[in-house]
Amino acid sequence: MQNQTAIKIAVIGFGNSAKTFHLPFIRNNDAFELVAVSSSKEAEVAKACPNIKCYPDAETLIHQTQAQVVVITAPNHVHFSLAKLALEHNKHVILEKPMANTSAEAQQLVDIAKTQNRLLTIYQNRRWDGDFLTVKKLLAENKLGEVKYFESHFDRFRPVVETRWREEAGIGNGIWYDLGAHLIDQALHLFGQPTAVTGRVLAARDHAKAADYCHVQLHYSTHEVVVHASALSAAPNQRFRLDGTQGSYIKYGLDPQENQLKANMTPADEAYGVESQADFGTLYTADSQKSVVTQNGRYQDFYSHMAQAIKGEAKVPVAAEDIVNVIKVIELANESQTSGKTLKLT
Repeated sequence: MQNQTAIKIAVIGFGNSAKTFHLPFIRNNDAFELVAVSSSKEAEVAKACPNIKCYPDAETLIHQTQAQVVVITAPNHVHFSLAKLALEHNKHVILEKPMANTSAEAQQLVDIAKTQNRLLTIYQNRRWDGDFLTVKKLLAENKLGEVKYFESHFDRFRPVVETRWREEAGIGNGIWYDLGAHLIDQALHLFGQPTAVTGRVLAARDHAKAADYCHVQLHYSTHEVVVHASALSAAPNQRFRLDGTQGSYIKYGLDPQENQLKANMTPADEAYGVESQADFGTLYTADSQKSVVTQNGRYQDFYSHMAQAIKGEAKVPVAAEDIVNVIKVIELANESQTSGKTLKLT
């Protein structure tokens, strides 16, 4: 039986992003009703989402669906055009990261959303990683004193270049626009805009066409931030390091939610978002060290907040204006790589 008060939502794309990071939360949130998907894989959609309308392409879905919200999980190079089309057809938009390939395009989407009086938000789900929530809690409780250094890594070991669009040459592709968008968003969410940026963004693997290594330093007046991602790191991932006037916090490993979702665990499972004690971070002070329980990851909060925003009860979970600034930092790091210089953020 359909919920007549549910918010009708449609998803563009039926790849890993849609199946892993969006559909589980839409299905487990009674505020939403999934009504449509666009994909060329009609049989696969029918099997996974029975009784859901499948459109052959994104443009047809946007023109014909009665959904109030459109989730865009298509490749990066069509983020701008599809989001623009959906907003102009009076749809609220949830847009996968990166928001757009340029800050000019990102700002244009913000302006269109305001003109159309529609909501635009970006799926920066890593704001709800358990380890990042733990970092926010430590800072809120002043456990480290005044932070002087913040380091954030997202490393993987994928030594062989794969045949997929993310690995092709072109603006918007590569690790810096993919994982870098998360790393920069988290840093700006904590500390705001830096004064300057120094970037190294490289293609390090044999036969790599797009960047697969980035090491970028964000300069602030009172502290330094380093964000780093590599496809050639077989060692354990040092996810966070924070050094402050009262102590340091070091955390290894990655948030478990992605792997849990790929293993078909749902947000309704009691174990969802819960990290193993063996992966907890450590808080070091002058005379002690102690394990810090990692907060439970909560990607489901993104869709809960979005439902509240559509009902006029809250702001969108991630302000699109914030992500324009993320794209500006991404662009500046690319310019820094080309020039070999530290560049000021204007």
